[in-house]
Amino acid sequence: MRQFGIDLYDQWTAMWNGDATLAERIMAPEFRLRYAQAETEAFDDIRHRDRLTDVIAGWHRKRANLRFTAEGIPVVDLDPSDGPAPSGRVARPYRATFTDGSGRTVARSGTDILAFTDGLITEVWSVSSGAAGRTFYRP
Repeated sequence: MRQFGIDLYDQWTAMWNGDATLAERIMAPEFRLRYAQAETEAFDDIRHRDRLTDVIAGWHRKRANLRFTAEGIPVVDLDPSDGPAPSGRVARPYRATFTDGSGRTVARSGTDILAFTDGLITEVWSVSSGAAGRTFYRP
């Protein structure tokens, strides 16, 4: 069952890399995003899959070669479940890289914590790398 949480996180990462079809498979019909840093308030208002995939596509239009990768060892906490899929939480560090306007590769790291119910993501907490990471969210 631990592998379910790891696979879910990997699909979350693939969705952020542009595979919008994953939203239907991994996101609950309604969910909460909580980005714990300044200038990310717009994420807190996203509640539906189509809006999330629109925002992800916009990020890829603004940042050349944007790529997310999972890093480190995931922490998976599953709740007992009689349902068709598990419920619980998975947390894992990530790295995001992109090419800035001068052609330089920029890297940011952070941690995403996904809460899921019956196998679908219902809430996400995302924290990026301090003051330098916050610039990632600015246009």
